[in-house]
Amino acid sequence: QVQLVESGGGLVQPGGSLRLSCAVSGSWFSIYTMGWYRQAPGKQRELAAFITRGGNTDYADSVKGRFTISVNNAKNMVYLQMNSLKPEDTAVYYCHAAIATTQYWGQGTQVTVSS
Repeated sequence: QVQLVESGGGLVQPGGSLRLSCAVSGSWFSIYTMGWYRQAPGKQRELAAFITRGGNTDYADSVKGRFTISVNNAKNMVYLQMNSLKPEDTAVYYCHAAIATTQYWGQGTQVTVSS
């Protein structure tokens, strides 16, 4: 069992930066992959970034070079550093974890990029 709690969302101007945090409680060392998904109004939820237990990462083409996913094993935390934000990055961002075929989701945090 895993619980995920996101924080760090907010309103930021285009070109700005935000860092999202995901606090993980439960079976941290059983998690194989962790990721950040996002859902914009009227659109389907999409993967923004993920990281495996071995440290392999991958990103959506739309965020490559701007977003960085990382983990802190000592603190059971997952982060998403978002730079050069664009209005199209506006969405609710969800932390995600997978243990085998079981998926876990946080409640989401709103990111709004607007001048």
